[in-house]
Amino acid sequence: MSRVGKSIIQIPKNVEVKLDQEFITVKGPKGTLKELIPALIEIKVKDGVLEVLRQSEAKAVKSLHGLLRMKIANMVKGVAEEYKKVLTIIGVGYRATQKGKDLEFALGYSHPIIIKSAEGIKLLVENQTKI
Repeated sequence: MSRVGKSIIQIPKNVEVKLDQEFITVKGPKGTLKELIPALIEIKVKDGVLEVLRQSEAKAVKSLHGLLRMKIANMVKGVAEEYKKVLTIIGVGYRATQKGKDLEFALGYSHPIIIKSAEGIKLLVENQTKI
């Protein structure tokens, strides 16, 4: 059995999983996602745990087993948490400061570099070298 496919998926309390004939729908505070379930793949949800099983040992089904399990795990994570990316600035004298919603970088140029925040994106400076 696939190492990825046989792993179970823990479903957080604020996430709801619905199984239809052909689709799995994952709904959470950050949105709703829907995915088609291939014919020879079976999904079981029990006590806050989701398990993906395959009904055949064919190579194509084995490939879909691990792929579908990772897609569902990413769906659960995506509807439960915000996307986050951490930027670390490395260099002597390099630093970042927050000016309202915008970022101001000092990267060794004669002038500061200002990055304006796009709508719907939160920028947070934890310290001078970590954003």
